[in-house]
Amino acid sequence: MPIVRVAAAVILRRDGQVLLAQRPPGKAYEGYWEFPGGKLEPGESPRHALDRELKEELGIDVRRASPWLVQEFVYPHAHVELNFFRVFAWEGEPASHDGQAFAWQAPGRYTVGPLLPANTRILRALELPLLYGVTNAEDSGEDSFLACAARALADGLKLVQVRDRTWPPDRRRALVERLLPLARRHGARVLWNGSDDEARACGCDGVHWTAERLRAARARPADLLVAASVHTREEIAHAGALDLDFAVLGPVAATPTHPFATPLGWQSFARMIEGARLPVYALGGLAPADLDAALDHGAQGVALRRGAWPC
Repeated sequence: MPIVRVAAAVILRRDGQVLLAQRPPGKAYEGYWEFPGGKLEPGESPRHALDRELKEELGIDVRRASPWLVQEFVYPHAHVELNFFRVFAWEGEPASHDGQAFAWQAPGRYTVGPLLPANTRILRALELPLLYGVTNAEDSGEDSFLACAARALADGLKLVQVRDRTWPPDRRRALVERLLPLARRHGARVLWNGSDDEARACGCDGVHWTAERLRAARARPADLLVAASVHTREEIAHAGALDLDFAVLGPVAATPTHPFATPLGWQSFARMIEGARLPVYALGGLAPADLDAALDHGAQGVALRRGAWPC
């Protein structure tokens, strides 16, 4: 079965809602909801197809969009490769030019259905935040760090990795015991940098694997959110094949944490994650002000160690 290549748009409104379209009568999976887009024409790039399809379907002109994820799915009628873009800015008001129904929806709180099965990972990825905080309690001590963490969580930080690898396990577990109630209060999820069993024993929401642990893995735990550090395209591909929730790649810029590492820079970062099957955060020498650059180069967002904790 030949692969049908498709450009698909995750159109993001300022309030965080995304636009979904209902497949019209007469098409396969009629009545199902999906992201707007359409097939690539011969010789057409995914980005050109995106611009053309959104103009034809919705009457909008794309002004800012970035490649995000690539998904493959085999339906009974077709084998499709979906090239997803996040669309951040456009001109015009979306309107149905083909008679389709459209609806703005909040990620994780969809009121329309059923949704096309090819979009399952995209829907899951949309629930990930733009910032991923990495703990640095080993720099300042528990009390000082937790005061900063309380402020960051109150300000909206929703995803945290407990790292502090220079500390013994007992001290890291004691930090988690104090951090988890703060995170729960604000609806944030906490990942343990280490083993799956340690993450479960600590009561964490997920686990963050090292690149070494990722390379040895042949399956992911189903009961945890799972992330991994990656350094190569092969590791990114392996993380995607295991259906991990996200990965972290860096350093993008110079960082005192890894003074001898050669920074990737944004162009190399973008090339390494091109065609990724899972969201990838940018890491290393970054600050919240780098978020727009990260998004424009295809990142899920930015992972921050010092920059995540406003103190």
